[in-house]
Amino acid sequence: MDDRSRHPDGLMQDDGFVRVRGAREHNLRDVDVSIPRNALVVFTGVSGSGKSSLAFGTIYAEAQRRYLESVSPYARRLFHQMQIPEVDDIEGLPPAVALQQQRGAPTTRSSVGSVTTISNLLRMLYSRAGDYPRGQPMLYAESFSPNTPEGACPTCHGIGRMLDVTEKSMVPDDTRTIRERAIAAWPSAWQGQNLRDILTTLGYDVDKPWRELPRKDRDWILFTEEQPTVPVYAGYDLAEAKRALRRKEEPSYQGTFTGAKRYVMQTFAKSESAMMKRRVAQFMITQDCPTCHGTRLKPEALKVKFAGLDIAEMSHLPLKKLQEVMKPFTKASTDGASEKTIVARRICEDLSARLAVLLDLGLGYLACERSTPTLSPGELQRLRLATQVRSNLFGVVYVLDEPSAGLHPADTEALLRALDRLKHAGNSIFVVEHEIEVIKHADWLVDVGPDAGEGGGNILYSGPPSGLGQVAQSRTAHYLAHPRKPLPMVRRQPKAHLKVRGVTRNNLRGLDVDIPLGVLASVTGVSGSGKSSLISQFLVDAMAEHLGHARAADADDDSLAPTVETLGGEIVAGLDQVDRLVVVDQRPIGRTPRSNLATYTGLFDHVRKLFAVTPQAKSRRYDAGRFSFNVAKGRCSTCEGEGFVCVELLFLPSVYAPCPTCKGARYNDKTLEVKIRGKSIADVLAMRVDEAFEFFHEDPTLNRSLSVVREVGLGYIRLGQSATELSGGEAQRIKLATELMRPQRGHTLYVLDEPTTGLHPRDVERLIAQLERIVDAGNSVVVVEHDMDVVSHSDWIIDLGPGAGEEGGRIVSSGTPREVAAAGGKTAGYLARRLKQQRARSSPISQLRSASRRPDPDFRHVDFPPPRSPYFEKE
Repeated sequence: MDDRSRHPDGLMQDDGFVRVRGAREHNLRDVDVSIPRNALVVFTGVSGSGKSSLAFGTIYAEAQRRYLESVSPYARRLFHQMQIPEVDDIEGLPPAVALQQQRGAPTTRSSVGSVTTISNLLRMLYSRAGDYPRGQPMLYAESFSPNTPEGACPTCHGIGRMLDVTEKSMVPDDTRTIRERAIAAWPSAWQGQNLRDILTTLGYDVDKPWRELPRKDRDWILFTEEQPTVPVYAGYDLAEAKRALRRKEEPSYQGTFTGAKRYVMQTFAKSESAMMKRRVAQFMITQDCPTCHGTRLKPEALKVKFAGLDIAEMSHLPLKKLQEVMKPFTKASTDGASEKTIVARRICEDLSARLAVLLDLGLGYLACERSTPTLSPGELQRLRLATQVRSNLFGVVYVLDEPSAGLHPADTEALLRALDRLKHAGNSIFVVEHEIEVIKHADWLVDVGPDAGEGGGNILYSGPPSGLGQVAQSRTAHYLAHPRKPLPMVRRQPKAHLKVRGVTRNNLRGLDVDIPLGVLASVTGVSGSGKSSLISQFLVDAMAEHLGHARAADADDDSLAPTVETLGGEIVAGLDQVDRLVVVDQRPIGRTPRSNLATYTGLFDHVRKLFAVTPQAKSRRYDAGRFSFNVAKGRCSTCEGEGFVCVELLFLPSVYAPCPTCKGARYNDKTLEVKIRGKSIADVLAMRVDEAFEFFHEDPTLNRSLSVVREVGLGYIRLGQSATELSGGEAQRIKLATELMRPQRGHTLYVLDEPTTGLHPRDVERLIAQLERIVDAGNSVVVVEHDMDVVSHSDWIIDLGPGAGEEGGRIVSSGTPREVAAAGGKTAGYLARRLKQQRARSSPISQLRSASRRPDPDFRHVDFPPPRSPYFEKE
C-alpha cells in the first residue's frame, strides 16, 4: 500500500521524503526508494553497485533538469547539462547542488582563492582599504586581478610564467657537432639537413664540436631573428661550399635560414600537429615573467599595501596565516573611525568567517594563489564544500561523491562537522561513500547491490543504520557490525633501502628518509603533510631520471602551469636494487570513448587474433585489423566505430543516440557475420569481465588475464566500456591489473597514490591481496595512503607531519606498524585502534594472503598461443 498521505482534495501532502519511482539509470533495476530530507543520507554498496547512478545519475540529474526548465532557453546553453535520467517519477525533490570528485580545471587562472571567492574579497580589501603610495589614484577591484585587462601584467598577460628556450635546453650535448645533431631542437630528416647546409654556406663549421665554436657564432645560430636566403650545396662540407661559392657553381637550391629559438617558438605557437607541439615542447622551459616576477599583476597594483603586504604576498600566505593577519582588523573599533577602517573591518570579518570553515576542514596549509590543477580531487571538493557551508542556503539537497577521499582519519572528523553544519542549516545531505566512519555517522542508509554491474542495481535496504545488520545480502552490513579482520601478523624485513637525503620541495626542507625495498611500505600523514611531494613527486622523478624514463605528461596539463622544482635532494644509495619503475596513478586510461579496458590491457589484440583465424574470417581473408573499430575496413562507416551519434538540440542537452546503421555495435555487417560460438566481436566487447572469463575459459592467455582483472574487483566492467565512463579508482585498478599480467621478474618499484579511493571495504581487501602478491614476487610497493586497513597490513610505515603545510614536512616516525602506533602523532592513535581490532579477530582474507606466500605456478608471462578449436563457429 502506498504510504503517502493525501489532502482531502486529492493533492499530495509533503511528508519530508524524496520518493524515487522506477529508476533505471545504468544498472538500476527499476527501483523504488524513499529517502528523508533534512538528514545525512549515505549511499553505500560495493564499487559498481549503482550508488552513483542513483544519487547523481538519477536524483541530481532530475533536480538539475527541473531547475533548467525554469531558465530561459538561451541561458541553458551556458550550463553543462546532464543526460535526462531514466526514471518514472521523483516526488518531494528540492533544488540540488552536486559536489563531485574531479580534478582541478587545467588552467593556471583557477586557484584556491577563485574557487572559494576569497580572492574577490582580498581585491575589494586592497581597493577600498589599502595603503596607496602618495599621488597614486585609487584602483578598482579589477585592477588587483590577473584575470582582467586592468590588472594583468602586460608582458605575460596575467599568467606569471613565460615559455622560453636556452642554449642548454636546445643543445643538451655540447660535445657533438652540428652535423651530429648537436642542436637537438632543430627538426630531424631533410629540414634539419637543410639548415645545416645553409650554415655551411654561411661559413660555419658544422663538423666542429659545438663547445669549440665561438660564443657569438653559437648565439647567432640559436637566437638570431635574421632569416637570410642563400644558395645551398647539398652535402658539401665547409671547404667544398667555399670553393663552390668562389666558382659560382649552380647551387642545389636556395635555402632560407631559421634560428633554433625561432623555429621552436613558432612551431609551438602555430603548428596544428599535436606531435610536433610535443616534440618542440621538450626543448622549452617555463620561467617567471621578467616584468612581474611571477606575481601576474601590473606594478601599480603591487604598490598598494595592506598590513604591510602587497596583494601577491598576501595571496601566497597559507590560509592559516592569512587568518592571523585578518584577526586584528576584525576587532578594530569603528567608533568615529574613518571609512577605510570601517570597510576593512567589514571585509575582514567576512574573510575571517570563510577562512574559519576552510581551516576546520583541514585546508589551512593551502594558499589563495595555489592553482587548482595542483590540488587533489578531495582537496578541491572540500574547497567547494566550505563555500557551500558559508553560503547559508536553506532547503537544498547537497549530493557529494566520496568526500572522505584523500582524507586522513583526523581530517574525516572535521568533514563530518562541516556536513552536520549544512544539515542543521536546514539542508539535505546525500553522500556516496565507502568510509565506515562516515557511514556510521549517517542518519539514514541506502544500500545498493548486492554486487557490481549486472549483479547489483537493487535497493537492499533504506532506513536507519541500526537496521542494516538484518540484511543478509548486504556487503556493507558485515563491515559495520564487525570491523575488518586482520591478516596474519607476519612482517617482512626490508631487503635494502633507498637512502633519500636533503629533499627540499614544497614543504619538505632538507628531509632525510630511508625508503625500504622488498616490502609493502605505506607513507602516511594528514592531508598536506608532504606525502605526495616526497613519493609521487620527488621519488618518482628521481627514479625515472635514474632509469632513463621520460615521465608521460598529463594530456590536460597546462604548459604554462607553475612548475615545482626540487631545490635539493638525491638518492645516495639503493638505486642498484631497482631495475624498473611503475607508477599506478588515477589518471584516465584514455580520454576518448575509443579507449577501453580491452584495448588498454592488450586483451583486445588477442581477441581480434582469435576472430581472424576462424574459418569464416580465413575464407574472406580478414586479418586482425578487420576486427578493430579504429580501422575503416571493419568499422561502421556511419559512426566511424563510435557506436553512437550526437544529436545537437541547441537549447537542450545534446543527445547521444545509438548509431542508426550499426545500432551501437560499432562494426559493419560483414564484420559482424564472423562469430565465435555464436558471438560476434561486438558481442564480446559488450561482455562483462566475469562473462568473458566464462566464455573464454579454455583459452589460457585470456583466462589468465581476465582472472587478474577480476581479482582487482573489476569483474563487473564491460570489456568495451568507454574509458570516459570509468572513475579514477577504476582506472587505477585497470593499470594495476595490466601490470599484474606482465612477467614478474622482481626488482620493480611500484608507486601508488591512494589506491583505495572509491573502494568498498571488501574491494580494499582484494587490493591488499594483490599488493601482497606483487611484493612476494620480489618487488617493492610504496603506497601513499590514509586507509588504516592498508596501513596496518603494511610491513613498514613512514609517517609524515605532524601537521600540514609549514607544520608538516618532517618524519614523525618510521618503522613497523606496532612501532609507529606507539610513537605518537596523528596517525598513531587510529593505527593503534586498528591493530587492537586485528589482534581480536582473524582475517577474512588470511587464506588469500597465505596463498600469496606460496609460489604461484600460473603467475608468469604467457605468449599468445594459436587459437583453440572449441571457439570456432561451426560452419
